[in-house]
Amino acid sequence: MRFEMIKKVEQADLDELEHVNNVRYLQWIQDISRAHWEAAAPEDIRKTGIWVVRQHLVQYKSAAKLGDTLQLRTFIKKSEGAISTRVVEMKDLSSGKPIVRSETEWCLLDRQTHRPMRIPEEIRAVFSPKTES
Repeated sequence: MRFEMIKKVEQADLDELEHVNNVRYLQWIQDISRAHWEAAAPEDIRKTGIWVVRQHLVQYKSAAKLGDTLQLRTFIKKSEGAISTRVVEMKDLSSGKPIVRSETEWCLLDRQTHRPMRIPEEIRAVFSPKTES
């Protein structure tokens, strides 16, 4: 299951080179990941676990600038044990030019004990990683 968001680049998103700041891209990766989780997973499932980042791999392909409109897309690439690998792709909406591609390993923690927990089948079913490429 893919999930999408649109972001318009604002002045506050820029660094001293007048490009979107790398930290802002990371924030957007986290924002779309959280939004996808909250939109797709039923509340009873969301109450049992919490996701934390284990590792980010971010590839910067092109620079986004003030006024650009970006399409952000995300999907789950794979899940194994307590780890889920989520892909986020950002592209310029008007040109289709790729801006950023990331793969983030997220670890599912039990909300009460804060210990890693296996990803339950209910969560796997919601996000259907085997249907994405």
